[in-house]
Amino acid sequence: PPPAAHAMSVLLLLPLLLHAVAAYTGIGAAASRVTIASNAAGALSAVSRHAVARQAVVCMEESEASEEESSWNGAAKWSDSFKEPEAVFSIERVKEILPHRYPFLLVDKVIEFEAGKRAVGIKKVTANEEFFNGHFPARPIMPGVLQVEAMAQVGGIVALQEPITDGKGDFFFAGVNSIKWRRPVVPGDTLVMEMELTAFKARFGLVKMKGVAYVDGQKVLEGEFQFAMVK
Repeated sequence: PPPAAHAMSVLLLLPLLLHAVAAYTGIGAAASRVTIASNAAGALSAVSRHAVARQAVVCMEESEASEEESSWNGAAKWSDSFKEPEAVFSIERVKEILPHRYPFLLVDKVIEFEAGKRAVGIKKVTANEEFFNGHFPARPIMPGVLQVEAMAQVGGIVALQEPITDGKGDFFFAGVNSIKWRRPVVPGDTLVMEMELTAFKARFGLVKMKGVAYVDGQKVLEGEFQFAMVK
C-alpha cells in the first residue's frame, strides 16, 4: 500500500493505543471489578434460572388443575343434558286410561300424543324391576315379551280414548307380526316407544298398529300389532 495509507492507519490506531497504555496501570483493579461483576452475574443467573424453573412448575400445576376442572361436568350440567320433554300424560293420567298396575304397568308417562293416531311413551328401566330377579340375575335384561307389552300399552293410550273408543271395555292382544329385536334393554336404559294407528275396524273392534322403540337414539324393537276391543 502507498505511504499515505500507512500514515492513515497509524493515525486511526493511535488513540486506541494511548487508551490502552492509560488503562494499563489500573488493570489489576479492573480485573477485580470484572471478577466481582462476573460472580454477581453468575449468582443473578442462578437465581433467575431457579425462578424460571419454579414459575414453570407453578404454570404446569395450574394447567393440570385447569384441565381437571374443565373435564369435570358436575351434577347440574349432567342433569341439564338429561332434561326430558314435559309430560303430556303423567303417570296419574296413564293410570286413568290403562287398567294395568304394578308390576305390570310399563309406561311411566306419555310425552307426545295425537288423538286417534299415535303416541310416544316412556319406560325408565331400573335395576329394581321385578323381572330382573329371574331374567337374569347375573346379567339383567328386560324380557323381549315385556318390551312388546310396554309398546302395546302405549298403543292402548291411543285406542282407549276418543275418537277410537270411549275407554270402556278391555283391550286385548290379537296378534303380532314382524317383531324384531335389535339390542338388549338393560337397567339404566330409557325405552322411548312410538305406536301409530294403521287401521281401525269399529264394527269388529279391531285395531292395527305399527310400533318402534329406541334407547339412546338406537332402535331396539320394531313390529306390527293387532288388538281387539271387548266390552
